[in-house]
Amino acid sequence: MVESKISTTMKKIHLFGLIVIAIAIGIIISTYGSASTYSNFTEAEELAKEGETSEVHVVGKLTKDTNGQIVGMKYDPIADANRFEFMLVDTNKVVKKVVYLSPKPQDFDKSEQVVVIGRMQKDYFECNKILMKCPSKYTNEAPDFKEATAEKI
Repeated sequence: MVESKISTTMKKIHLFGLIVIAIAIGIIISTYGSASTYSNFTEAEELAKEGETSEVHVVGKLTKDTNGQIVGMKYDPIADANRFEFMLVDTNKVVKKVVYLSPKPQDFDKSEQVVVIGRMQKDYFECNKILMKCPSKYTNEAPDFKEATAEKI
């Protein structure tokens, strides 16, 4: 009688453990399927040609002119506040137009490097999210120290 109670309890514990493991595997598979990968424009074009609909992360730098203005940036909030375009140079030095169908992010002009998340269309990269890396307020330059002197009162 005692053995049957123990085996019934053990069966319930094993069943519960298997259910927990199955749920964990399901969660891992679902997040793996929706995870996007870091890529470049060339790989993003190849994925689009193959019919792949998953999003990719493309890391790139913004090209700036001598005045510090971003080259190829187009944003007219009066004409269309939800269309922002700019040119991006990926890690392989490939330049592509990026179209962001939302307002221009705040402090975008201060960014040096961005990550765009989206997929390639025919001749441009359509992104739905922009991650910005802004310049650091800390530089490698030596601080400008001035000598302090005590004055007699």
